[in-house]
Amino acid sequence: MIKFHRTPDACFANIPEYPFDPRYHILQDGLRLHYIDEGPPGGIPVLMMHGEPSWSFLYRKMIGPVVNAGYRVLAPDLIGFGKSDKPTSKGDFSYAQHIAWMREWFEAMGLHQVVLACQDWGSLIGLRLVTAMPDKFAAVILSNGGLPAGQDPPPAFAKWRTFARLSPVFPIGGIIQKATRTALDDSVVAAYNAPYDTRASKAGSRIFPALVPLGDNVEVPAQLAAWKVLETFEKPFTCCFSDRDPITKGGDAPFRDRVPGAKHELHRTLSGGHFIQEDDPEGFVGAILDTAKFAGV
Repeated sequence: MIKFHRTPDACFANIPEYPFDPRYHILQDGLRLHYIDEGPPGGIPVLMMHGEPSWSFLYRKMIGPVVNAGYRVLAPDLIGFGKSDKPTSKGDFSYAQHIAWMREWFEAMGLHQVVLACQDWGSLIGLRLVTAMPDKFAAVILSNGGLPAGQDPPPAFAKWRTFARLSPVFPIGGIIQKATRTALDDSVVAAYNAPYDTRASKAGSRIFPALVPLGDNVEVPAQLAAWKVLETFEKPFTCCFSDRDPITKGGDAPFRDRVPGAKHELHRTLSGGHFIQEDDPEGFVGAILDTAKFAGV
């Protein structure tokens, strides 16, 4: 039985610009997964997947415009983040387990013709869903993320991984701010901190950098197999990386070179740092809507 922390609802009482009704799905192992579900129930689903150490709050500026364009937006909180339950032992987290948790939720939702918008760990997990169920997806929009398969870690990421492992303090909101070019309001920084009211609730945020399959990692074979599927993926695949992210700079090149669905002119460079949803949400939304239209959905 997984021991977990459930952040009290009171911690989310003063979240700005986040008017979305909470929805929950109970996974088979008893963990509660939170997600946003906005827009017409029968609309084409746009799945917005966050990374680490953020949560669905990251997409708050993008959800409304995409819903207003007629789409249904789903934005889950990964287990260990946001309003979802948070295992308190780092040993309960693995890359494969996160894929399994998200696939269980995805299948329970009965989704199809999905437009995936993903960034950071949202891409590591989201792209594995695409390669496991390519018939369920209509298009992919990728920003500041990837599907690493044994490469050496970029220097900026190596520093981040060391910080996550060794730093005596781990200020989530401050970390988001440092990876964002926009000056965030104090209330926004506080919102990123809100899910983590105990030290143990940050176990997922702490361990995630160590789970990225770089170097000699147990998940590398599965990543290589996923790339084999991506090399046959012919549906629209758009890269919209930012111009000032030292961690993922140049990360669009493998996708543009190797994914058949990326052979189009919709790729673009967005303006900002790693968390582009804060710096250039309009640009990210534009990439989503243009790609969905190009896909005919």
